[in-house]
Amino acid sequence: MYLSTIGRTELPSDAPGPGRRRGRWKVVGGNVVALGSVSLITDVSAEMVTAVLPLYLVLGLGLSPAAYGVLDGLNTGATALLRIVGGYVADRVSRRKAVAGAGYGLSAAAKLGLVAAGGSVPALGLVLAADRAGKGLRTAPRDALITLSAPGHALGRAFGVHRAMDSVGAFLGPLAALAVLTAAGQSFDAVFVTSFCVAALGVLVLVLFVRDRRQPRPPAGAVSPRAVGRLLREAPVRRLACAACLLGLATVGDGFVYLLLQRRESLSIGWFPLLAVGTSLSYLLLAAPLGVLADRVGRLPVLLGGHGVLAAVYLLLHGPLGGPALVVTVLFLYGLFHAATEGVLMALAGPVLPERLRTTGIALVQSGQALAYLGSSVLFGLAWQAWGSAAASRGAAVAVVVTGVLTAFLLGSRALPGSPGPRTGAPDSPTGAPDARTPGERTGSPS
Repeated sequence: MYLSTIGRTELPSDAPGPGRRRGRWKVVGGNVVALGSVSLITDVSAEMVTAVLPLYLVLGLGLSPAAYGVLDGLNTGATALLRIVGGYVADRVSRRKAVAGAGYGLSAAAKLGLVAAGGSVPALGLVLAADRAGKGLRTAPRDALITLSAPGHALGRAFGVHRAMDSVGAFLGPLAALAVLTAAGQSFDAVFVTSFCVAALGVLVLVLFVRDRRQPRPPAGAVSPRAVGRLLREAPVRRLACAACLLGLATVGDGFVYLLLQRRESLSIGWFPLLAVGTSLSYLLLAAPLGVLADRVGRLPVLLGGHGVLAAVYLLLHGPLGGPALVVTVLFLYGLFHAATEGVLMALAGPVLPERLRTTGIALVQSGQALAYLGSSVLFGLAWQAWGSAAASRGAAVAVVVTGVLTAFLLGSRALPGSPGPRTGAPDSPTGAPDARTPGERTGSPS
C-alpha cells in the first residue's frame, strides 16, 4: 500500500482539512517507507555480523580492549572522507539513489570478504573498512532522500518511521545469526554467506521500489568546493556540525556497552547476541513516537534528553543495580537513547541545509560525528585498559553531560529551523521567508 504511493503528486503541506492529514501520511509513507524497507533488509544482514563480531574478536581472537577500540573506531571513523565524497558526488550529479545503491552494493560484497579473511586481524580490518565505506557512501544520500520526500514539519516523523523500520532489521538480525549458527554447527562462515544473500535482496528492493528525486544538473558553481566552503561559513550549519562532533566524542561503540554488560553479569556466550536484540526492540517501539514528539515539542530537547539517558546507561553499568533488572534496564534505556538521537539529529539538519547541497551537508555532519566517534572508541579502549572498565564508564558519563551542555549552548543560543514556535512565513520555509517552491516541491513529492 505504501509503496504504491511513490511518485504520486501530494497535496501541499499547507492545505487545510483532512486531506492535508492524509497527504502528510502519504508523503511520509511512500518513498520513506520504501527506503525504510531497504534499511530493514540491509540491517538484518549487517546485524547478523555485528551481533557476533565483538565476541569473536575479543574472546575468539583474543584482542585486548584497546585493540578492539582501535578496530571499532576505524570501522566507523576511517570512512568519514568517503561520506563527504559520496554526498558531494550525489549533489553534483543529482543522482542520490545511484550513489546510495553503490554503497549498499559495496557493503553486500564485503560480507563475502569476511569468509576470505578467516582469522587474520589485518584482513578483517580491511574487510570491515570496506563494509563501513559502503555505509558511509550510502547514508548521506539516503537521509537526503528522506528530507526531500517529506515536508519540513514532518521530518521528525519521517525519520522516526524510517529508523523504526531500520530497527526491525536490527531486531531480527541477531536472531537470524543465532538460527544460522545453530543450524550450521557454530560456523561463522555460514553467517557471513547468509548475510551476503540478505544484503543482495536489499539492493534489489532499492532498485525496484525507491524513486530518486530526479532534478536537472545544477548550474555551474551551485555544487562546487567553493559552495561547500560557503555552506560551512553559515553559522547554523557550523554550529550543527560542531554539536554533532561533540556528541560523537562522548559516544562509545555499542560493542563496548554489551561487553561491559556481559562481563558484569557473567552472561554466557550464547546470550551475547541477544543483547543487541533487546536494544533493537526498545528502539523499534520508541523511534516513531519520539520522532512525532520531536516535531511537536522541539527536536533539540529530545536530542539532549536522549544523551542524558546515555549518561545514565554508562553509570548503570557499574552501579548498585544488578541481575536481570540491570540487563533489562540498560537495554531499554540504550534503545531509548538511539531512538531519541539518530533520526532526530538528521531532522534538525534537514531544514538548515539548502536543497542543492543537502546531501553534502548531511555528509559533513555525519563525517564529523564519525571522526569524533573514532576518537571516543580509541580513548575509551585505552581508558578501560589503563584504569579499568568502571573508571572508563564513569568518565564517559561525565563526558556525555559536558558535551550535552555545550550542545545546548551551540544549538539553543539561536533558534534553528524546525524548532517549534511562531512562524511568519510558509510552514516549510527554513528562514520564515515566503517559500517560492511549487506545491509539489513543498511537500517533497518526487519530480
